[in-house]
Amino acid sequence: MTIEQLTSAYKAAYQKSATDIFFSPGRVNLIGEHTDYNGGFVFPCALSFGTYLLMAPNDEQKMNFRSLNIDATYSLPLTQLTEVLPNKAWANYPLGVIAQFIKRGVALTHGYDILFWGNVPAGAGLSSSAAMEVVTAFAFNELLGTGYDRTELAKIGQKAEHEFAGVMCGIMDQFASAQGKQDHAIYLNCDTLHFDLVPIKLEGIKVVIANTHSPHHLDSGAYNDRVRQCQLAVQQISAVRPIKNLAELSQADFLQVETVITDPVAHRRARHVVGEVQRTMDAVQALQQGNIELFGQLMTQSHISLRDDYEVTGPQLDALAEAAWKIDGVLGSRMTGGGFGGCTVSLVKDEAIPTFIERVGKEYTEKTGLKADFYIAEIGDGAHRVR
Repeated sequence: MTIEQLTSAYKAAYQKSATDIFFSPGRVNLIGEHTDYNGGFVFPCALSFGTYLLMAPNDEQKMNFRSLNIDATYSLPLTQLTEVLPNKAWANYPLGVIAQFIKRGVALTHGYDILFWGNVPAGAGLSSSAAMEVVTAFAFNELLGTGYDRTELAKIGQKAEHEFAGVMCGIMDQFASAQGKQDHAIYLNCDTLHFDLVPIKLEGIKVVIANTHSPHHLDSGAYNDRVRQCQLAVQQISAVRPIKNLAELSQADFLQVETVITDPVAHRRARHVVGEVQRTMDAVQALQQGNIELFGQLMTQSHISLRDDYEVTGPQLDALAEAAWKIDGVLGSRMTGGGFGGCTVSLVKDEAIPTFIERVGKEYTEKTGLKADFYIAEIGDGAHRVR
């Protein structure tokens, strides 16, 4: 939708004009999966699509939430903004953010009429939830003059997801949505939150996202299971070598201590994390040196580890990645996001893109009965005011 269409939709919903419009993007992670909550490196970039928030103050002492993507509407008095809504209500994502402002001592003197619209494909693993959290945090930070920096806004979004959506996510999604920069990826240390913006220079190559249309469900419990399994590995390793996060271990370190992990599932999870942290460091170095072929190889290795050791890919993501690996002109392909459905991300030479879309799409449908969608990724800016 255009901004004009959105403003018209707002007026139809609330019988008045929006005073402010904000935007935050979704993200795609090029490499470094399930490392963020383990204190490791990730390498996401913000996308050109995301979530818009239109709002205006009201005199009702209520917060009103509407979405053009979802029918359910919510109206809450200012006295009930720190309570989780039942039945996994979509409004828990912005509500959880507002609750974080209140918990930090920020006073709300009046309500707002809020309307969301997002063009991140739902359930695609491209962080539609983080985009909604960050756009809410950015908007209230601007309007209330709280002065939080973008890193703090990312933390607020993460905390909202923990407490109101029940997903013990890492910081990557919210951080990428807040800190993204056009034509750059974010090399983020999830332990220290130190980051570098790395230019993405892919001459004759595009980042292509393929959507399985098998929606992922991070709140299904499988994601939180992985968090607990990694915590078990940390606990057992700490008996011989005290650590806070798995990412503190090099691959050589891990070989020395891995035998103390008595749970075989926790052992595989830890092996993935340690290897993925190294792959991410190697991939960023390869990109900076212009070695895109190596970057692509590391992406493929990442998917294999996510499939075999972390077990978060599933038949749909595997079908897309394995079909991509057969195409001349594909440098690498892997799942992106939390997994359990969602999307793959591939590096594809320009001349191979039509063949890639045709053959990967055909093989995917033959294997799964589903139809994939393909997007040429455009790397955009992080959260900002539209007007």
